Amino acid sequence: MEAKIIGRFSKNKELFYGLVEGSRIRIIDSPFSEVLSFSGSCNIEEVNIEVPCEPSKIICLGLNYTDHAKEMGLNTPAEPLIFIKPVSSLLRTGGFIEYPVMSKQVDYEAEMAIIIGRKCRKIEPKDARHYILGCTCANDITARDLQAIDKQWTRAKSFDSFLPLGPYIFTGLDPDNINIRLKLNGEIKQESNTANFIFNTGEIVSYISWVMTLLPGDVILTGTPSGVGSVKKGDRVEVSIDNMPSLVNIVS
Repeated sequence: MEAKIIGRFSKNKELFYGLVEGSRIRIIDSPFSEVLSFSGSCNIEEVNIEVPCEPSKIICLGLNYTDHAKEMGLNTPAEPLIFIKPVSSLLRTGGFIEYPVMSKQVDYEAEMAIIIGRKCRKIEPKDARHYILGCTCANDITARDLQAIDKQWTRAKSFDSFLPLGPYIFTGLDPDNINIRLKLNGEIKQESNTANFIFNTGEIVSYISWVMTLLPGDVILTGTPSGVGSVKKGDRVEVSIDNMPSLVNIVS
C-alpha cells in the first residue's frame, strides 16, 4: 500500500478525516473507501488532532513480547491472549491521562496498534494484510495495583483516558518490522521492534477474526515490550513508531 498519513480532525465542532501532506490537510470523506474522495483542504494549524478513527471495539493482546512476559513473571502464551478496552477509554494526542482516585500505581505500556480497513471475518494469516488499513501509536495505560487485586484486567485498563491513540494512521509500513519507543519525561524507557512479536500481525488478525467480526476502524493493540513502568501526575509520556509523528500525553 502506498505510504500515507491519515488523520481525524475537528474544526468549528465539525469532525473530518484528512491526508496530512506537510502543513496541509486534504479533506477526505472516508479513509475506508476503495477510492478516496477529496472535498477541500485546510492548514494543519487551523484544526485539532483527534483520535484517528472511530472503532466499534478495541481488542488488545497481552504478553506478545517474550521479554515483557519475563518481566511480569508470566509464561509465554501458547495462543494470542486477548482482552477488550472500552471505546470510552480513548484519548487523543495532547489529551490528559487522568490518574484514578482508586489507584496508587498507574503504568505506561507502549504499543503499535493496527487499524482495520475492511470487514474481516474468519480469515487466514496470509490474507490479513488485505484487511489492515495502517498502524498507529498506542499507550495501554494500566492501573497495575488494581489488576493485581482483581486477578483480571477489565477495571485496571478501562478508565476514561486509559487509551491514548494516534496521532495519525500510517499506511505503507510493514507492521511486523516497526521500531517502537516510549519516552517518559524525555528518557527512553521502552525500545524494541515488532519483529520480536511472539505472534505476528497476520496471526493476530486471523485469530481475532475467528472470534469476532472486525469492522472498518476497529483497533487492535499488539502488545507491549519490556520496560513497563509507572507514571505520576505531571509526567510527559511519548510513544513513537519508526520516525513518524509521536503520540504525546500528560498525566493529570
